[in-house]
Amino acid sequence: MIVSNVSLNCAHCPVGGVLIAATTDAHGELSGSLPPASLSPTGHLVVAVCLGFIGTSGFLSNFLVLTLFCRYRALRTPMNLLLVSISASDLLVSILGTPFSFAASTQGRWLIGRTGCVWYGFVNACLGIVSLISLAVLSYERYCTMVSPTMADGRDFRPALGGICFSWLYSVAWTVPPLLGWSKYGPEGPGTTCSVDWRTQTANNISYIICLFVFCLLLPFGVILYSYGRLLHAIRQVSSESSVVTRRREQRVLVMVVTMVACYLVCWLPYGVAALLATFGPRDLIGPEASITPSLLAKFSTVVNPFIYIFMNKQFYRCFKAFLRCSALERGSAFKTFSRVTRTLRTVRQEKEQHVAAGAPSSALPTHRSVHGSSQGDEPAAPAPPGKDRAASHTPAAVALKPKLVLVAHYREC
Repeated sequence: MIVSNVSLNCAHCPVGGVLIAATTDAHGELSGSLPPASLSPTGHLVVAVCLGFIGTSGFLSNFLVLTLFCRYRALRTPMNLLLVSISASDLLVSILGTPFSFAASTQGRWLIGRTGCVWYGFVNACLGIVSLISLAVLSYERYCTMVSPTMADGRDFRPALGGICFSWLYSVAWTVPPLLGWSKYGPEGPGTTCSVDWRTQTANNISYIICLFVFCLLLPFGVILYSYGRLLHAIRQVSSESSVVTRRREQRVLVMVVTMVACYLVCWLPYGVAALLATFGPRDLIGPEASITPSLLAKFSTVVNPFIYIFMNKQFYRCFKAFLRCSALERGSAFKTFSRVTRTLRTVRQEKEQHVAAGAPSSALPTHRSVHGSSQGDEPAAPAPPGKDRAASHTPAAVALKPKLVLVAHYREC
């Protein structure tokens, strides 16, 4: 996390037993400074092993997600498209970022020069922010889908595509300024990775870091808390008036939300805190071991995201099992575009409106026979008058409840 003052192409010469680094900054100015403390060979080896695991696991898991999405049509839904965008950004990190830092850790120094450092810092910062903003957009889309029936059309990809475009454009807008002079990219930690220059304490650099921390870390986290908080509140309202099964679903959603928020904080909060400490704290506040750990946690999000947001998803899990068996899914295994909790919330709300309109005193959920009675030939309470259709003899409440059939989510097969 702490930016090294050692040049990426520096020449070292021993003077009085101390190595003096000839450092060239981004503006080409030459200055001499003491080299920062670096990791031991064992420390570099440990970092290389961690990066190797993160890069390999992140590549395989995210590549598998994209393969499943392309292989099975049932997964091609608006909500899953947002998940694929997150996997695409994480996959690019595993291809364009992690291999270079892994190679640098094996050698104990940066290997591709200053231009490569700037390119590495820009690409990884951009893809990291894409992942953060996409998680916020995903949480907001889930909340909107649950509370608004008009958002539940599984064939309308416009909101999802709009969210994806916003995530990428927003990230580019915040990662291009260092290339134009508002802050800069440079080495961080022990000098084997590159990122935003956290250490230069100038007004130009500090202003950018504050904006980056607020708009690219705190703001997405606030959106995630708000969206999932409102979602849980809506589910709790349904649970208070529904069955025990719905309450169990609420508990599962709560566990999912807590897991998502906790992993977000574990992966990204240490990186943000270390960046602020490097910017505003004393120069040697964080050692090389402590500085590289938040960077590894941030990269570990490329492994965590597929398992939390995708492989815990029943749609992806069933397709994944079918993919491993090299067989098609059973004809009876259908995939629901939206969760049961989502349908329950919309169903209960529409039921209340229909009972109010029909003047029905009871708010109990309709039975299977009450909804499908006309199609199954149930006898009415009184014989229908001659010349009248049998459907006309049903009560107004039963007739009003028929539109609930359209609330059933779309069913698709892989």
